[in-house]
Amino acid sequence: MTFGDFETVLELRRYTLHPGRRDELISLFEREFVEPQEAAGAHLFGLFHSPASPDQFVWLRGFRSMAARRAALESFYFGPVWEEHRSAANATMVDSDDVLLLRPVVRGLASPPPGSGVYLSFGASPSAFAVFETEPSPNDFPQLPVRTDGPFTVSFSRSAAPGSELLEPTARSVLR
Repeated sequence: MTFGDFETVLELRRYTLHPGRRDELISLFEREFVEPQEAAGAHLFGLFHSPASPDQFVWLRGFRSMAARRAALESFYFGPVWEEHRSAANATMVDSDDVLLLRPVVRGLASPPPGSGVYLSFGASPSAFAVFETEPSPNDFPQLPVRTDGPFTVSFSRSAAPGSELLEPTARSVLR
C-alpha cells in the first residue's frame, strides 16, 4: 500500500479547545498519539492550527477502508496509550465532535503541489489539489461521533478562495 491508499476514507477533525490550551494539546498529541495511531492502521496526514482560530486544532486521519478505520480506532481507543493520556487530552477540549467522515472526489493529499500553507474550503475550489465529499457509509465506530448534517464537499488548496481557512502545519504534520 502507498501513502495515497490512506485517502480512501478520511476524517477531518476540528477540535475547539479551552482558551490558551492549543499548544498543550498539540504537544501531547505529537508526543503520544501519532505513532500509536499509525501502528494501529491509521495515517495522520495533517496536524494544523488556524491563525484565525487560536483555540482550534484541526487534523486529518486517513484509512484504507471503512473496515480498516474501525479496526484502527478499536485498537487505538481501547488500547493502553489512549487509556493513559485521554484525561489529559480531553481536559484541553471544549468540543471534539466536529468531525466529517469523507471519501475522495479528487485525490491529492499524498502529493500536494509545491508551496506552503494549506487552505481548507467547504465547497469546490477551482485551485484544489484534493477534494472530498461526505462518506455515505454509517459510522461504524459510534464512540467517536461524526456529523450527519451534510452532505459536505471539502477542498484543499495552496491558495485562498472565498471563505477558505488557512491551516498552518504543526511540526509533525506530513501535509505542509
